[in-house]
Amino acid sequence: MSTIDKQSGFIKQAGILAGAGIICRIIGILYRSPLTGIIGDEGNGYYSSAYNIYTIILLVSSYSIPAAISKVIAGKLALEQYKNAHKTFRAALLYVCVVGGIASLFTFFGAGLLVQHNSAAVLRIFAPTIFLSGILGVLRGYFQAHGTMFPTSISQIVEQILNAAVSIGAAIGFIALADASSDTERAIYGASGSALGTGCGVLSALLLMFLIYTLNKRGILRRAERDRHTEEESYGQIFKGILAVVTPFILSTFIYNLSTSLNQSVYTFISSELKGMEEAAIATNYGIFAGKAVVISNIPIALAAAMSSAVIPSIASSFAQKEKKQVRRKIKDAIRVTMLIAIPSAAGLIALARPVTQLLFPQKASLDQASFLLMALGISVIFYSLSTLTNAILQGLGKVNKPVINATIALLIQTVILIALLLYTDLGLYALAISMVIYSFLMCVLNGVDVRSAVRYKQEYTATFLKPLMASVLMGMAAFGIYEGVMLLLPGMDERIANVICLVPALILAGIIYFASVMALGGATEKDLMRLPKGRLLVQIGRRCYLLREEPTRKSKKKKRKLESENDPGNDD
Repeated sequence: MSTIDKQSGFIKQAGILAGAGIICRIIGILYRSPLTGIIGDEGNGYYSSAYNIYTIILLVSSYSIPAAISKVIAGKLALEQYKNAHKTFRAALLYVCVVGGIASLFTFFGAGLLVQHNSAAVLRIFAPTIFLSGILGVLRGYFQAHGTMFPTSISQIVEQILNAAVSIGAAIGFIALADASSDTERAIYGASGSALGTGCGVLSALLLMFLIYTLNKRGILRRAERDRHTEEESYGQIFKGILAVVTPFILSTFIYNLSTSLNQSVYTFISSELKGMEEAAIATNYGIFAGKAVVISNIPIALAAAMSSAVIPSIASSFAQKEKKQVRRKIKDAIRVTMLIAIPSAAGLIALARPVTQLLFPQKASLDQASFLLMALGISVIFYSLSTLTNAILQGLGKVNKPVINATIALLIQTVILIALLLYTDLGLYALAISMVIYSFLMCVLNGVDVRSAVRYKQEYTATFLKPLMASVLMGMAAFGIYEGVMLLLPGMDERIANVICLVPALILAGIIYFASVMALGGATEKDLMRLPKGRLLVQIGRRCYLLREEPTRKSKKKKRKLESENDPGNDD
Protein backbone atom coordinates (compact mmCIF):
# COMPACT_ATOMS: atom_id res chain seq x y z
CA MET A 1 0.00 0.00 0.00
CA SER A 2 1.17 3.56 -0.57
CA THR A 3 0.24 6.79 1.04
CA ILE A 4 -1.86 9.29 -0.82
CA ASP A 5 0.14 10.93 -3.58
CA LYS A 6 1.44 14.43 -3.28
CA GLN A 7 -0.87 15.84 -5.89
CA SER A 8 -4.63 15.44 -5.83
CA GLY A 9 -4.77 11.65 -5.48
CA PHE A 10 -7.06 12.05 -2.53
CA ILE A 11 -9.64 13.60 -4.88
CA LYS A 12 -9.63 10.42 -6.97
CA GLN A 13 -9.93 8.32 -3.81
CA ALA A 14 -12.82 10.54 -2.73
CA GLY A 15 -14.35 9.98 -6.17
CA ILE A 16 -14.23 6.21 -5.63
CA LEU A 17 -15.82 6.57 -2.21
CA ALA A 18 -18.34 9.09 -3.52
CA GLY A 19 -19.34 6.74 -6.32
CA ALA A 20 -19.93 4.00 -3.76
CA GLY A 21 -21.77 6.45 -1.52
CA ILE A 22 -24.10 7.55 -4.31
CA ILE A 23 -24.75 3.92 -5.28
CA CYS A 24 -25.56 3.19 -1.63
CA ARG A 25 -27.90 6.18 -1.42
CA ILE A 26 -29.67 5.10 -4.60
CA ILE A 27 -30.07 1.56 -3.27
CA GLY A 28 -31.31 3.07 -0.03
CA ILE A 29 -33.87 5.17 -1.85
CA LEU A 30 -35.01 2.28 -4.03
CA TYR A 31 -35.65 -0.02 -1.09
CA ARG A 32 -37.12 2.68 1.14
CA SER A 33 -39.94 3.21 -1.34
CA PRO A 34 -41.36 -0.35 -1.23
CA LEU A 35 -40.49 -0.54 2.46
CA THR A 36 -42.59 2.56 3.13
CA GLY A 37 -45.40 0.90 1.21
CA ILE A 38 -45.12 -2.10 3.57
CA ILE A 39 -44.77 -0.36 6.94
CA GLY A 40 -46.55 2.92 6.04
CA ASP A 41 -45.74 6.47 7.07
CA GLU A 42 -46.51 5.56 10.69
CA GLY A 43 -43.99 2.71 10.66
CA ASN A 44 -41.54 5.04 8.95
CA GLY A 45 -42.00 7.45 11.84
CA TYR A 46 -41.25 4.77 14.48
CA TYR A 47 -38.22 3.62 12.48
CA SER A 48 -36.93 7.20 12.07
CA SER A 49 -37.35 7.94 15.79
CA ALA A 50 -35.41 4.82 16.80
CA TYR A 51 -32.84 5.33 14.04
CA ASN A 52 -32.10 8.89 15.17
CA ILE A 53 -31.31 7.73 18.73
CA TYR A 54 -29.32 4.77 17.38
CA THR A 55 -27.32 7.22 15.26
CA ILE A 56 -26.56 9.44 18.24
CA ILE A 57 -25.31 6.49 20.32
CA LEU A 58 -23.34 5.26 17.33
CA LEU A 59 -21.77 8.71 16.99
CA VAL A 60 -20.62 8.65 20.60
CA SER A 61 -19.34 5.07 20.56
CA SER A 62 -17.88 4.37 17.14
CA TYR A 63 -19.06 6.55 14.23
CA SER A 64 -16.06 8.87 14.41
CA ILE A 65 -13.58 6.00 14.63
CA PRO A 66 -12.75 5.71 10.88
CA ALA A 67 -11.96 9.42 10.57
CA ALA A 68 -10.05 9.60 13.86
CA ILE A 69 -8.05 6.41 13.30
CA SER A 70 -7.24 7.36 9.70
CA LYS A 71 -5.88 10.71 10.93
CA VAL A 72 -3.70 9.15 13.65
CA ILE A 73 -2.34 6.36 11.46
CA ALA A 74 -1.84 8.62 8.41
CA GLY A 75 0.39 10.88 10.51
CA LYS A 76 2.54 7.89 11.54
CA LEU A 77 2.69 6.50 8.00
CA ALA A 78 3.82 9.90 6.69
CA LEU A 79 6.79 9.63 9.08
CA GLU A 80 7.28 5.93 8.10
CA GLN A 81 6.51 4.69 11.61
CA TYR A 82 4.93 1.45 10.41
CA LYS A 83 5.27 -0.47 13.66
CA ASN A 84 3.57 2.27 15.66
CA ALA A 85 0.86 2.53 13.01
CA HIS A 86 0.00 -1.16 13.35
CA LYS A 87 0.06 -1.00 17.15
CA THR A 88 -2.38 1.91 16.92
CA PHE A 89 -4.65 -0.28 14.80
CA ARG A 90 -4.66 -3.03 17.44
CA ALA A 91 -5.26 -0.57 20.27
CA ALA A 92 -8.19 0.95 18.36
CA LEU A 93 -9.79 -2.49 17.99
CA LEU A 94 -9.63 -3.03 21.74
CA TYR A 95 -11.03 0.45 22.36
CA VAL A 96 -14.10 -0.05 20.16
CA CYS A 97 -14.80 -3.52 21.56
CA VAL A 98 -15.03 -2.08 25.07
CA VAL A 99 -16.87 1.15 24.22
CA GLY A 100 -19.11 -0.48 21.60
CA GLY A 101 -20.06 -3.29 23.94
CA ILE A 102 -21.08 -0.87 26.70
CA ALA A 103 -23.06 1.28 24.22
CA SER A 104 -24.90 -1.76 22.82
CA LEU A 105 -25.97 -2.93 26.28
CA PHE A 106 -27.06 0.59 27.24
CA THR A 107 -29.16 0.88 24.07
CA PHE A 108 -30.85 -2.48 24.54
CA PHE A 109 -31.76 -2.11 28.20
CA GLY A 110 -32.43 1.65 28.10
CA ALA A 111 -34.55 1.73 24.93
CA GLY A 112 -37.73 2.46 26.87
CA LEU A 113 -36.17 5.58 28.37
CA LEU A 114 -34.67 6.87 25.13
CA VAL A 115 -37.68 6.79 22.80
CA GLN A 116 -41.45 6.69 23.04
CA HIS A 117 -43.09 3.35 23.78
CA ASN A 118 -43.88 2.32 20.20
CA SER A 119 -40.30 2.95 19.01
CA ALA A 120 -38.56 1.08 21.87
CA ALA A 121 -38.83 -2.36 20.26
CA VAL A 122 -37.26 -0.99 17.07
CA LEU A 123 -34.35 0.56 18.99
CA ARG A 124 -33.58 -2.76 20.73
CA ILE A 125 -33.13 -4.40 17.33
CA PHE A 126 -30.52 -1.73 16.52
CA ALA A 127 -28.48 -2.39 19.70
CA PRO A 128 -26.10 -5.18 18.50
CA THR A 129 -25.32 -3.20 15.34
CA ILE A 130 -23.54 -0.56 17.44
CA PHE A 131 -20.94 -3.10 18.62
CA LEU A 132 -20.34 -4.43 15.10
CA SER A 133 -20.10 -0.92 13.63
CA GLY A 134 -17.17 -0.02 15.88
CA ILE A 135 -15.01 -2.91 14.66
CA LEU A 136 -16.02 -2.20 11.06
CA GLY A 137 -15.07 1.46 11.53
CA VAL A 138 -11.54 0.63 12.69
CA LEU A 139 -10.92 -1.62 9.68
CA ARG A 140 -12.20 1.06 7.30
CA GLY A 141 -10.16 3.79 8.97
CA TYR A 142 -7.00 1.67 8.76
CA PHE A 143 -7.26 1.27 4.99
CA GLN A 144 -8.28 4.91 4.52
CA ALA A 145 -5.10 5.97 6.32
CA HIS A 146 -3.13 4.11 3.65
CA GLY A 147 -4.81 6.21 0.98
CA THR A 148 -7.08 3.54 -0.44
CA MET A 149 -10.85 3.94 -0.32
CA PHE A 150 -11.56 0.84 -2.40
CA PRO A 151 -12.11 -1.62 0.51
CA THR A 152 -14.41 0.87 2.25
CA SER A 153 -16.32 1.51 -0.99
CA ILE A 154 -16.90 -2.17 -1.76
CA SER A 155 -17.91 -2.93 1.81
CA GLN A 156 -20.40 -0.04 1.80
CA ILE A 157 -22.11 -1.35 -1.34
CA VAL A 158 -22.27 -4.90 0.05
CA GLU A 159 -23.61 -3.52 3.34
CA GLN A 160 -26.37 -1.57 1.61
CA ILE A 161 -27.43 -4.44 -0.66
CA LEU A 162 -27.82 -6.80 2.32
CA ASN A 163 -29.51 -4.04 4.29
CA ALA A 164 -32.08 -3.51 1.55
CA ALA A 165 -32.81 -7.20 0.99
CA VAL A 166 -33.12 -8.13 4.66
CA SER A 167 -35.07 -4.97 5.58
CA ILE A 168 -37.83 -5.68 3.08
CA GLY A 169 -37.89 -9.42 3.73
CA ALA A 170 -37.84 -9.07 7.52
CA ALA A 171 -40.50 -6.33 7.48
CA ILE A 172 -42.85 -8.59 5.52
CA GLY A 173 -41.98 -11.59 7.70
CA PHE A 174 -42.37 -9.77 11.02
CA ILE A 175 -45.78 -8.39 10.02
CA ALA A 176 -46.94 -11.85 8.85
CA LEU A 177 -45.72 -13.61 12.01
CA ALA A 178 -47.11 -10.94 14.33
CA ASP A 179 -50.72 -11.41 13.22
CA ALA A 180 -51.28 -7.87 14.49
CA SER A 181 -54.82 -6.60 14.96
CA SER A 182 -54.18 -2.86 14.45
CA ASP A 183 -52.33 -0.65 11.98
CA THR A 184 -50.08 0.63 14.78
CA GLU A 185 -48.98 -2.90 15.72
CA ARG A 186 -48.23 -3.75 12.12
CA ALA A 187 -46.23 -0.52 11.81
CA ILE A 188 -44.14 -1.40 14.90
CA TYR A 189 -43.38 -4.95 13.72
CA GLY A 190 -42.60 -3.76 10.21
CA ALA A 191 -40.22 -1.07 11.49
CA SER A 192 -38.49 -3.69 13.68
CA GLY A 193 -37.91 -5.88 10.63
CA SER A 194 -36.41 -2.92 8.81
CA ALA A 195 -34.02 -2.33 11.74
CA LEU A 196 -32.84 -5.94 11.49
CA GLY A 197 -31.72 -5.24 7.93
CA THR A 198 -29.32 -2.55 9.15
CA GLY A 199 -27.57 -5.04 11.45
CA CYS A 200 -27.29 -7.71 8.76
CA GLY A 201 -25.79 -5.18 6.37
CA VAL A 202 -23.13 -4.10 8.88
CA LEU A 203 -22.29 -7.75 9.68
CA SER A 204 -21.77 -8.57 5.99
CA ALA A 205 -19.51 -5.51 5.51
CA LEU A 206 -17.50 -6.47 8.61
CA LEU A 207 -16.89 -9.99 7.29
CA LEU A 208 -15.76 -8.58 3.93
CA MET A 209 -13.38 -6.05 5.52
CA PHE A 210 -11.92 -8.77 7.75
CA LEU A 211 -11.30 -10.91 4.65
CA ILE A 212 -9.55 -7.99 2.90
CA TYR A 213 -7.40 -7.37 5.97
CA THR A 214 -6.48 -11.07 6.19
CA LEU A 215 -5.37 -11.08 2.54
CA ASN A 216 -3.13 -8.04 3.20
CA LYS A 217 -1.97 -9.03 6.68
CA ARG A 218 1.31 -10.66 5.64
CA GLY A 219 2.51 -7.58 3.76
CA ILE A 220 1.42 -5.27 6.59
CA LEU A 221 3.32 -7.27 9.22
CA ARG A 222 6.39 -7.61 6.99
CA ARG A 223 6.62 -3.83 6.57
CA ALA A 224 6.22 -3.35 10.33
CA GLU A 225 9.09 -5.80 10.96
CA ARG A 226 11.35 -3.81 8.62
CA ASP A 227 10.64 -0.58 10.49
CA ARG A 228 13.91 0.59 12.08
CA HIS A 229 12.52 3.49 14.10
CA THR A 230 13.86 3.19 17.63
CA GLU A 231 11.09 5.24 19.26
CA GLU A 232 8.45 2.55 19.58
CA GLU A 233 5.41 3.76 21.49
CA SER A 234 3.91 1.80 24.37
CA TYR A 235 0.24 0.82 24.32
CA GLY A 236 -0.32 3.30 27.14
CA GLN A 237 1.01 6.14 24.98
CA ILE A 238 -1.03 4.93 22.01
CA PHE A 239 -4.26 4.81 24.03
CA LYS A 240 -3.61 8.34 25.25
CA GLY A 241 -3.04 9.45 21.66
CA ILE A 242 -6.21 7.73 20.45
CA LEU A 243 -8.30 9.27 23.23
CA ALA A 244 -6.78 12.71 22.56
CA VAL A 245 -7.94 12.53 18.94
CA VAL A 246 -11.10 10.43 19.23
CA THR A 247 -12.69 12.46 22.04
CA PRO A 248 -12.88 15.77 20.15
CA PHE A 249 -13.84 13.88 16.98
CA ILE A 250 -16.72 12.28 18.87
CA LEU A 251 -17.83 15.56 20.43
CA SER A 252 -17.68 17.34 17.09
CA THR A 253 -19.55 14.64 15.18
CA PHE A 254 -22.03 14.16 18.03
CA ILE A 255 -22.97 17.83 18.30
CA TYR A 256 -22.91 18.32 14.52
CA ASN A 257 -25.41 15.48 14.05
CA LEU A 258 -27.34 16.09 17.26
CA SER A 259 -29.54 18.65 15.50
CA THR A 260 -31.63 15.91 13.84
CA SER A 261 -32.52 14.13 17.08
CA LEU A 262 -32.89 17.36 19.02
CA ASN A 263 -35.23 18.80 16.38
CA GLN A 264 -37.27 15.61 16.45
CA SER A 265 -37.55 15.75 20.26
CA VAL A 266 -38.56 19.42 20.22
CA TYR A 267 -41.13 18.81 17.47
CA THR A 268 -42.55 15.74 19.24
CA PHE A 269 -42.79 17.44 22.64
CA ILE A 270 -44.43 20.64 21.41
CA SER A 271 -46.81 18.75 19.09
CA SER A 272 -47.93 16.28 21.77
CA GLU A 273 -47.79 18.27 25.01
CA LEU A 274 -48.72 21.75 23.81
CA LYS A 275 -50.74 21.12 20.65
CA GLY A 276 -52.45 17.88 21.62
CA MET A 277 -51.47 15.70 18.64
CA GLU A 278 -51.66 11.90 18.92
CA GLU A 279 -48.44 9.85 18.90
CA ALA A 280 -49.46 8.05 15.69
CA ALA A 281 -50.14 11.37 13.90
CA ILE A 282 -46.79 12.81 15.04
CA ALA A 283 -44.98 9.67 13.87
CA THR A 284 -46.74 9.81 10.51
CA ASN A 285 -45.85 13.48 9.96
CA TYR A 286 -42.26 13.00 11.03
CA GLY A 287 -42.02 9.93 8.81
CA ILE A 288 -42.90 12.10 5.80
CA PHE A 289 -40.21 14.62 6.71
CA ALA A 290 -37.35 12.36 7.83
CA GLY A 291 -38.23 9.24 5.86
CA LYS A 292 -38.83 10.99 2.54
CA ALA A 293 -37.68 14.62 2.16
CA VAL A 294 -34.52 14.29 4.28
CA VAL A 295 -33.61 10.92 2.76
CA ILE A 296 -33.75 12.36 -0.78
CA SER A 297 -31.83 15.53 0.14
CA ASN A 298 -29.05 13.40 1.65
CA ILE A 299 -28.22 11.69 -1.65
CA PRO A 300 -25.95 14.41 -3.12
CA ILE A 301 -24.30 15.00 0.28
CA ALA A 302 -22.64 11.59 -0.26
CA LEU A 303 -19.89 13.34 -2.25
CA ALA A 304 -19.08 15.67 0.64
CA ALA A 305 -19.04 12.74 3.08
CA ALA A 306 -16.68 10.84 0.78
CA MET A 307 -14.47 13.88 0.30
CA SER A 308 -14.31 14.28 4.07
CA SER A 309 -13.16 10.69 4.55
CA ALA A 310 -10.40 11.20 1.98
CA VAL A 311 -9.35 14.70 3.01
CA ILE A 312 -8.66 13.94 6.70
CA PRO A 313 -5.74 11.49 6.23
CA SER A 314 -4.48 13.44 3.20
CA ILE A 315 -4.34 16.80 4.99
CA ALA A 316 -3.07 15.16 8.20
CA SER A 317 -0.20 13.61 6.21
CA SER A 318 0.76 16.92 4.54
CA PHE A 319 0.36 18.82 7.81
CA ALA A 320 2.61 16.33 9.64
CA GLN A 321 5.30 17.04 7.03
CA LYS A 322 4.77 20.82 7.45
CA GLU A 323 3.74 21.29 3.80
CA LYS A 324 1.41 24.26 4.33
CA LYS A 325 1.22 25.23 0.66
CA GLN A 326 0.12 21.72 -0.29
CA VAL A 327 -2.47 21.77 2.50
CA ARG A 328 -4.01 24.98 1.11
CA ARG A 329 -4.10 23.53 -2.39
CA LYS A 330 -5.83 20.36 -1.17
CA ILE A 331 -8.43 22.44 0.65
CA LYS A 332 -9.08 24.47 -2.50
CA ASP A 333 -9.37 21.35 -4.69
CA ALA A 334 -11.73 19.60 -2.27
CA ILE A 335 -14.07 22.58 -1.99
CA ARG A 336 -14.07 23.25 -5.76
CA VAL A 337 -14.97 19.67 -6.67
CA THR A 338 -17.59 19.36 -3.93
CA MET A 339 -19.35 22.56 -4.97
CA LEU A 340 -19.34 21.53 -8.65
CA ILE A 341 -21.72 18.73 -7.64
CA ALA A 342 -23.53 20.11 -4.58
CA ILE A 343 -24.77 23.37 -6.15
CA PRO A 344 -26.46 21.82 -9.24
CA SER A 345 -27.81 19.01 -7.04
CA ALA A 346 -29.57 21.57 -4.86
CA ALA A 347 -30.97 23.37 -7.91
CA GLY A 348 -32.17 20.10 -9.40
CA LEU A 349 -33.95 19.02 -6.22
CA ILE A 350 -35.73 22.38 -6.01
CA ALA A 351 -36.77 22.39 -9.67
CA LEU A 352 -37.85 18.74 -9.83
CA ALA A 353 -38.91 18.14 -6.23
CA ARG A 354 -42.33 16.69 -7.02
CA PRO A 355 -41.29 14.43 -9.94
CA VAL A 356 -38.35 13.02 -7.96
CA THR A 357 -40.48 12.45 -4.86
CA GLN A 358 -43.21 10.82 -6.94
CA LEU A 359 -40.65 8.50 -8.54
CA LEU A 360 -39.16 7.38 -5.23
CA PHE A 361 -42.12 7.66 -2.85
CA PRO A 362 -45.33 7.53 -4.90
CA GLN A 363 -47.77 7.44 -1.94
CA LYS A 364 -50.37 10.02 -3.03
CA ALA A 365 -51.56 10.99 0.44
CA SER A 366 -48.20 12.54 1.36
CA LEU A 367 -46.76 13.33 -2.09
CA ASP A 368 -47.43 17.08 -2.11
CA GLN A 369 -46.27 17.61 1.46
CA ALA A 370 -43.06 15.61 0.96
CA SER A 371 -42.37 17.50 -2.29
CA PHE A 372 -42.70 20.94 -0.72
CA LEU A 373 -40.53 19.86 2.21
CA LEU A 374 -37.87 18.68 -0.23
CA MET A 375 -37.94 22.06 -1.98
CA ALA A 376 -37.49 23.77 1.40
CA LEU A 377 -34.49 21.54 2.16
CA GLY A 378 -32.88 22.01 -1.28
CA ILE A 379 -30.57 24.87 -0.34
CA SER A 380 -29.34 22.94 2.71
CA VAL A 381 -27.63 20.47 0.35
CA ILE A 382 -25.03 23.16 -0.43
CA PHE A 383 -24.57 24.18 3.19
CA TYR A 384 -24.39 20.64 4.59
CA SER A 385 -21.93 19.58 1.88
CA LEU A 386 -19.64 22.51 2.64
CA SER A 387 -19.94 22.28 6.44
CA THR A 388 -19.31 18.51 6.39
CA LEU A 389 -16.17 19.08 4.34
CA THR A 390 -14.86 21.99 6.44
CA ASN A 391 -15.44 19.93 9.59
CA ALA A 392 -13.11 17.28 8.16
CA ILE A 393 -10.56 19.91 7.06
CA LEU A 394 -10.35 21.34 10.57
CA GLN A 395 -9.99 17.84 12.03
CA GLY A 396 -7.23 17.01 9.54
CA LEU A 397 -5.43 20.21 10.57
CA GLY A 398 -5.58 19.15 14.21
CA LYS A 399 -8.09 21.89 15.08
CA VAL A 400 -10.43 19.26 16.48
CA ASN A 401 -12.04 21.55 19.07
CA LYS A 402 -13.15 24.16 16.55
CA PRO A 403 -15.99 22.08 15.00
CA VAL A 404 -17.22 21.31 18.53
CA ILE A 405 -17.49 24.99 19.40
CA ASN A 406 -19.01 25.92 16.05
CA ALA A 407 -21.58 23.12 16.17
CA THR A 408 -22.59 24.12 19.70
CA ILE A 409 -23.14 27.76 18.71
CA ALA A 410 -25.09 26.81 15.57
CA LEU A 411 -27.17 24.26 17.47
CA LEU A 412 -28.20 26.73 20.17
CA ILE A 413 -29.25 29.37 17.63
CA GLN A 414 -31.24 26.98 15.42
CA THR A 415 -32.97 25.41 18.44
CA VAL A 416 -34.17 28.78 19.70
CA ILE A 417 -35.50 29.60 16.22
CA LEU A 418 -37.18 26.17 15.90
CA ILE A 419 -38.97 26.51 19.26
CA ALA A 420 -40.19 29.99 18.35
CA LEU A 421 -41.45 28.83 14.95
CA LEU A 422 -43.28 25.83 16.41
CA LEU A 423 -44.85 27.85 19.24
CA TYR A 424 -45.88 30.99 17.40
CA THR A 425 -46.55 29.82 13.84
CA ASP A 426 -48.38 26.99 12.10
CA LEU A 427 -45.39 26.00 9.97
CA GLY A 428 -45.13 22.56 11.59
CA LEU A 429 -42.72 20.38 9.60
CA TYR A 430 -41.54 23.40 7.60
CA ALA A 431 -40.12 24.79 10.84
CA LEU A 432 -37.86 21.72 10.94
CA ALA A 433 -36.71 22.40 7.37
CA ILE A 434 -36.00 26.07 8.13
CA SER A 435 -33.98 25.18 11.23
CA MET A 436 -31.88 22.69 9.22
CA VAL A 437 -31.05 25.36 6.64
CA ILE A 438 -30.10 27.86 9.36
CA TYR A 439 -27.96 25.32 11.21
CA SER A 440 -26.01 24.20 8.13
CA PHE A 441 -25.48 27.81 7.00
CA LEU A 442 -24.09 28.85 10.39
CA MET A 443 -21.71 25.89 10.36
CA CYS A 444 -20.39 26.94 6.93
CA VAL A 445 -19.69 30.48 8.10
CA LEU A 446 -18.06 29.54 11.42
CA ASN A 447 -15.97 26.73 9.95
CA GLY A 448 -14.86 28.94 7.08
CA VAL A 449 -13.51 31.55 9.47
CA ASP A 450 -11.53 28.91 11.38
CA VAL A 451 -10.08 27.28 8.26
CA ARG A 452 -8.89 30.68 7.04
CA SER A 453 -7.17 31.51 10.32
CA ALA A 454 -5.64 28.03 10.73
CA VAL A 455 -3.60 27.94 7.49
CA ARG A 456 -4.11 31.45 6.08
CA TYR A 457 -6.43 30.02 3.48
CA LYS A 458 -8.16 32.57 1.25
CA GLN A 459 -11.40 31.29 -0.27
CA GLU A 460 -11.98 31.99 -3.95
CA TYR A 461 -15.67 32.71 -4.57
CA THR A 462 -16.29 33.46 -8.25
CA ALA A 463 -15.21 30.18 -9.87
CA THR A 464 -16.06 28.02 -6.86
CA PHE A 465 -19.53 29.36 -6.01
CA LEU A 466 -20.85 32.09 -8.34
CA LYS A 467 -20.26 30.46 -11.74
CA PRO A 468 -21.60 27.01 -10.74
CA LEU A 469 -24.60 28.82 -9.19
CA MET A 470 -25.31 30.71 -12.43
CA ALA A 471 -25.05 27.49 -14.45
CA SER A 472 -27.26 25.68 -11.91
CA VAL A 473 -30.03 28.30 -12.09
CA LEU A 474 -30.05 27.96 -15.88
CA MET A 475 -30.06 24.17 -15.54
CA GLY A 476 -32.93 24.21 -13.03
CA MET A 477 -35.11 26.41 -15.22
CA ALA A 478 -34.40 24.22 -18.25
CA ALA A 479 -35.10 20.99 -16.32
CA PHE A 480 -38.46 22.28 -15.08
CA GLY A 481 -39.41 23.52 -18.56
CA ILE A 482 -38.43 20.25 -20.24
CA TYR A 483 -40.38 18.18 -17.71
CA GLU A 484 -43.54 20.28 -18.02
CA GLY A 485 -43.20 20.49 -21.81
CA VAL A 486 -42.98 16.71 -22.25
CA MET A 487 -45.85 16.26 -19.79
CA LEU A 488 -48.10 18.37 -22.08
CA LEU A 489 -47.47 15.84 -24.85
CA LEU A 490 -48.76 12.93 -22.73
CA PRO A 491 -52.41 13.72 -21.90
CA GLY A 492 -54.42 10.91 -20.35
CA MET A 493 -51.43 8.64 -19.64
CA ASP A 494 -51.03 6.94 -16.24
CA GLU A 495 -49.51 9.52 -13.89
CA ARG A 496 -46.61 7.36 -12.63
CA ILE A 497 -45.60 6.20 -16.12
CA ALA A 498 -45.84 9.74 -17.49
CA ASN A 499 -43.71 11.00 -14.61
CA VAL A 500 -40.88 8.61 -15.49
CA ILE A 501 -41.09 9.42 -19.21
CA CYS A 502 -40.88 13.16 -18.50
CA LEU A 503 -38.24 12.91 -15.77
CA VAL A 504 -35.63 10.94 -17.73
CA PRO A 505 -35.07 13.51 -20.55
CA ALA A 506 -35.33 16.36 -18.03
CA LEU A 507 -32.48 14.89 -15.92
CA ILE A 508 -30.28 13.98 -18.90
CA LEU A 509 -30.63 17.36 -20.61
CA ALA A 510 -30.24 19.15 -17.27
CA GLY A 511 -26.86 17.47 -16.77
CA ILE A 512 -25.73 18.40 -20.28
CA ILE A 513 -26.89 22.00 -19.89
CA TYR A 514 -25.16 22.37 -16.52
CA PHE A 515 -21.75 21.10 -17.57
CA ALA A 516 -21.89 23.02 -20.86
CA SER A 517 -22.82 26.20 -18.99
CA VAL A 518 -20.27 25.83 -16.22
CA MET A 519 -17.50 25.15 -18.75
CA ALA A 520 -18.53 28.09 -20.93
CA LEU A 521 -18.58 30.39 -17.90
CA GLY A 522 -15.13 29.23 -16.82
CA GLY A 523 -16.40 27.71 -13.59
CA ALA A 524 -14.76 24.35 -14.31
CA THR A 525 -11.25 23.82 -15.61
CA GLU A 526 -9.80 20.68 -17.13
CA LYS A 527 -8.18 19.84 -13.81
CA ASP A 528 -11.50 20.19 -12.00
CA LEU A 529 -13.31 17.93 -14.46
CA MET A 530 -10.56 15.31 -14.48
CA ARG A 531 -11.16 14.79 -10.76
CA LEU A 532 -14.80 13.87 -11.34
CA PRO A 533 -16.07 10.40 -12.33
CA LYS A 534 -15.82 10.13 -16.15
CA GLY A 535 -13.86 13.38 -16.02
CA ARG A 536 -11.74 12.52 -19.05
CA LEU A 537 -14.88 12.10 -21.15
CA LEU A 538 -16.20 15.48 -19.95
CA VAL A 539 -12.90 17.13 -20.90
CA GLN A 540 -12.95 15.58 -24.38
CA ILE A 541 -16.52 16.76 -24.96
CA GLY A 542 -15.67 20.23 -23.65
CA ARG A 543 -12.70 20.53 -26.01
CA ARG A 544 -14.63 19.36 -29.06
CA CYS A 545 -17.45 21.80 -28.33
CA TYR A 546 -14.95 24.63 -27.65
CA LEU A 547 -16.43 25.11 -24.18
CA LEU A 548 -13.30 24.61 -22.09
CA ARG A 549 -10.98 27.54 -21.74
CA GLU A 550 -7.31 26.80 -22.06
CA GLU A 551 -5.64 27.06 -18.68
CA PRO A 552 -2.85 29.61 -18.64
CA THR A 553 0.65 28.31 -17.93
CA ARG A 554 3.41 30.30 -16.25
CA LYS A 555 5.01 30.87 -19.64
CA SER A 556 1.77 32.14 -21.21
CA LYS A 557 1.09 34.41 -18.24
CA LYS A 558 4.59 35.93 -18.53
CA LYS A 559 4.13 36.42 -22.29
CA LYS A 560 0.73 38.08 -21.72
CA ARG A 561 2.22 40.52 -19.18
CA LYS A 562 5.02 41.35 -21.63
CA LEU A 563 2.55 42.06 -24.46
CA GLU A 564 0.41 44.21 -22.18
CA SER A 565 3.49 46.15 -21.15
CA GLU A 566 4.56 46.69 -24.78
CA ASN A 567 1.06 47.87 -25.75
CA ASP A 568 0.71 50.18 -22.76
CA PRO A 569 0.62 53.81 -24.08
CA GLY A 570 2.38 54.90 -20.92
CA ASN A 571 5.51 53.12 -22.12
CA ASP A 572 5.84 55.24 -25.30
CA ASP A 573 8.77 57.62 -25.48
